[in-house]
Amino acid sequence: MTIDEAADLLVHCFRSGCKVFACGNGGSASQAGHFVGELVGAFRDRARPPLPAIDLTASAPVLTAIMNDFGAEWVFARQIAALGDQGDCLVAISTSGNSPNVVKAAQVAGETGMDVLALTVGGGGKLALETEHILAAPYATSTPDAQEWHLNVLHALAAMVESAMFGGVRK
Repeated sequence: MTIDEAADLLVHCFRSGCKVFACGNGGSASQAGHFVGELVGAFRDRARPPLPAIDLTASAPVLTAIMNDFGAEWVFARQIAALGDQGDCLVAISTSGNSPNVVKAAQVAGETGMDVLALTVGGGGKLALETEHILAAPYATSTPDAQEWHLNVLHALAAMVESAMFGGVRK
């Protein structure tokens, strides 16, 4: 998948009245939250309306309750089951493509009728088995390389979505 195609996927989601969710672990969790911040807040256009996006990594009480009661594998999937609807989109970020909780979230999202956009590396690991929408860091030989590429892609997506949805910057 190209970055243009990924942006089109997200724009279609928003134009259909649906929501975008994002998740990841560690640095990828930080990037998921950052991306949601760009969508709900603003990337460049401070005058535009917010876009409906949810950071599945944001609530420590929710995450720890799910981990305690169901196991870490379910921390994102339970939230998708509770909040996700057909037509929504999950941005699943995993530098290995094998994070069990990100893979489980992608599985549940798919079962819910959501699109899944995976940001990963190489062949995409187990996450690639859950979606056809994959952006994989082409040169990454380490986690930091992958995370750097993912951040650049997420910024490009935020800019492209904002432009497609609202036109030019309106400060």
